[in-house]
Amino acid sequence: MSSSLITGLIALVATAGVIIRPLRIPEAVWAVAGAALLVVLNLLAPADALVGVSKGIDVYLFLAGMMLLSEIGRQEGLFDWLAAIATRHSRGSASRLFLLIYAVGILVTTFLSNDATAVVLTPAVAAVARSAKAQQPLPYVLICAFIANAASFVLPISNPANLVIYGSHMPPLLQWLPRYLLPSGLSIVATYVVLRWTQRSALAQTIASDIAPPRLSVAGKTAALGIAATAIALLAASAMDMQLGLPTAVAGTLTALVVLILERKSPWPTIKGIPWGVLPLVAGLFVLVEALDKAGLMRALTVLLQDEASRSAVSTAWGAGILIAIVSNLMNNLPAALIAGSAIGSAHAPEEVTRAVLIGVNLGPNLSVTGSLATILWLTALRREGLHVSSAAFLKLGLLVMPPALLLAIGAALLTH
Repeated sequence: MSSSLITGLIALVATAGVIIRPLRIPEAVWAVAGAALLVVLNLLAPADALVGVSKGIDVYLFLAGMMLLSEIGRQEGLFDWLAAIATRHSRGSASRLFLLIYAVGILVTTFLSNDATAVVLTPAVAAVARSAKAQQPLPYVLICAFIANAASFVLPISNPANLVIYGSHMPPLLQWLPRYLLPSGLSIVATYVVLRWTQRSALAQTIASDIAPPRLSVAGKTAALGIAATAIALLAASAMDMQLGLPTAVAGTLTALVVLILERKSPWPTIKGIPWGVLPLVAGLFVLVEALDKAGLMRALTVLLQDEASRSAVSTAWGAGILIAIVSNLMNNLPAALIAGSAIGSAHAPEEVTRAVLIGVNLGPNLSVTGSLATILWLTALRREGLHVSSAAFLKLGLLVMPPALLLAIGAALLTH
């Protein structure tokens, strides 16, 4: 058996472990174990493994900053407050509450990333559904899963996968918005329309309207201001064509320090509340992709992409966007984005292809629960709330929700090129 084939098998098993989590072993363990095995078997040199890890520095910093902001907001009740305000304004209408929670989900995803929507907003929405005495809470928590992907390319900061696709060539904000504002808008609207239609019978229920929102403390308001300031700083950094990882980490750290000093709290509960396992998971995936690159997979994909794009950039864009959307559900969109981003960069792919691939990486995961880290995190948060959505039920819903949003978004991206 060739070394390239063994490398591919190890990467496949490690990725499957991340998605399936046999014996409930954490996702990070599978990714790191796969990366370590490649080095132990001399299939990847230690120096090359370190190169793979170093390629993710900007992503690690970005994730760390966003997780800090999310955890501070969660601890200070900011997201519970937002969800309760939405409930109060629903005035007893289950359909209006659905729309308002969807709007909150758009805001959280756009400015705090899709992982924050899955981890932080899901428990808050579940709590609101309970306090509103909703007999069927599922439509509301489903929002958190679908909007986390549908709104994840409004801004560069909305999804760590966006950083992976473009790498060090991330378009400045003033270039990003003309490229993705219309496609993301269509994605958000299409996802809402189909999801709302599929939940129409459940939304015929009545909900309580006399719900007093929790009081937002000074620290909670400070956390909100810190998050808003971070969003503004990141938009400015993007406009100046700066990498987003370091500004995010600095802003998250400063916001957390200010809130903790105001409350005179120990930092340890905040530190313990952050899912740090995400960082070694991402690092392990970077190493796996580096190994596949050294094994020749990237070279083969690069040649194929160059050949197809030379025939028709538009046809290649459609094919690549749809294919990566499907592949994201088979191997999770983060490793799919790492592979696609490397191939796109090496092939110097046309802008049409890059746009379609980024949209596929973002929207493809709305097909199944294995599609993205955000959806996996959402499923975990859901189970903690005593709620359950089977993989088959999500797939059945995803088959209706994902394709219209994907096709509309790719079409709009190509039309606006």
